[in-house]
Amino acid sequence: MQDILKRLGIKALNAGVCSDADRWIPGAGAELASINPATNEVIATVTQASVADYDRAVAAAQAGFEQWRLLPAPKRGDVIRDLGNALREYKEPLGELVTLENGKIREEGLGEVQEMIDICDFAVGLSRQLYGLTMHSERPGHRMYEQWHPLGPIGIITAFNFPLAVWSWNAAIAAVCGDTMIWKPSPMTPLTAIAVQHICNRVMAQHGVEGVFNLVIGANDVVGERLLNDERLPLISFTGSIGVGKHVARTVAGRLGRCILELGGNNGIIVSADADLDLATRAIVFGAVGTAGQRCTTRRLIAQRSIVDELCARLARAYQSVPIGDPMAEGVLMGPLVSESAVEAMMAAVERARADGGEVLTGGRRLPDIGANFVEPTIIRMPAQSPLVCEETFAPILYIMDYETLDEAIALHNAVPQGLSSAIFTRDLTRSEAFLGHAGSDCGIANVNIGTSGAEIGGAFGGEKETGGGRESGSDAWKAYMRRQTNTINFSGELPLAQGIEFDV
Repeated sequence: MQDILKRLGIKALNAGVCSDADRWIPGAGAELASINPATNEVIATVTQASVADYDRAVAAAQAGFEQWRLLPAPKRGDVIRDLGNALREYKEPLGELVTLENGKIREEGLGEVQEMIDICDFAVGLSRQLYGLTMHSERPGHRMYEQWHPLGPIGIITAFNFPLAVWSWNAAIAAVCGDTMIWKPSPMTPLTAIAVQHICNRVMAQHGVEGVFNLVIGANDVVGERLLNDERLPLISFTGSIGVGKHVARTVAGRLGRCILELGGNNGIIVSADADLDLATRAIVFGAVGTAGQRCTTRRLIAQRSIVDELCARLARAYQSVPIGDPMAEGVLMGPLVSESAVEAMMAAVERARADGGEVLTGGRRLPDIGANFVEPTIIRMPAQSPLVCEETFAPILYIMDYETLDEAIALHNAVPQGLSSAIFTRDLTRSEAFLGHAGSDCGIANVNIGTSGAEIGGAFGGEKETGGGRESGSDAWKAYMRRQTNTINFSGELPLAQGIEFDV
């Protein structure tokens, strides 16, 4: 562990604020300990920011924006290209630090850093594609077009389960768009943020730029509320729970700011009788067990009645074969939950499911002999989609229900408040097209014969309903980080008015 920390510049006690390139500020707030969830041991500590520390970082982001926005977008892309190259250099220790700090297996930690590298590559290309439109004017001798300008310093609030990837979705694209940023990471994963900030500082210094990437680690009631109410930040990107997301939306809207919200998932998969059950089983297990169920992942399985028993049996066998243990160890596929409170929430959900008539097919127990916060991945056969199933428990619980007709399955699938991702397994073209059609899945992501993840950075990631409506990463998500301006140029020497209006003076 010490070798990982040393390579990434992590000390026993770390400053929690970095404003401008390599200007670390020992925060005046309380110390924060980063805990290894597999052992409950302290990895290192961080001094958190005070309001004054936060304001200093925002001032650096403002000053940086004044210069950064004037740099041509392709030149901003050069900075992000070198950030991606630096991440390649540090992929192994950075991925392993993710594993140490939040408990996901090493393979997933490395994959998260690879996702950062991929979004940097995407953003480099995007830096030459910030396209506007041209429009034909109804007035002779006039030209109309639209263009996109940098928005300003933005706030990025990330969650523990993807402590780096989600920041990079925002940061890489916002940077090529000409924005600077303030990053407030989860208090459960502060060290990964510090490690990335060290890398960002190095890249900024190489290019002679300042104030683009800024970090503030602080308590929600000190830094978090200040950030939400800060009119200097025109955009807040928030990833977290629905409850907190609603507070973020209300607060930022109160000052007419913008939000990108990535909230709850509770994703569902429909499996029809004609599906390839081997394919479906593998996708379901990864979707429900990966990251120990602590992501917006597969939580509900809706299987056609004629094959539900067989599918349950296949899944139970697969679950019982999942290697659980030290997430750094080779071959382990599931590590711990992030904290004791997460374990308690899972156990409470299992008991509620039983009270609702659910049958635990496998799992449902703690595993204290392995270490801290370890549990069994759990499958529960439910007689109906109860209020519990409509909630999102951040744990490896899969609820299974059955259906007869596709219309019934889609109605069941859509009857939850969340709307992030969804999937159907079928060999039938009419079923897959119905699922993808206007009356099909109501989610921001809908897949066929693949799990519910939206892992490829080329597509915009985000969902509908209480998932928040935000979009990050690929496609045209870049537009959220810029302001649109429509321009009309009159080169005619006359002054005709639109809509045929005559106004002679």
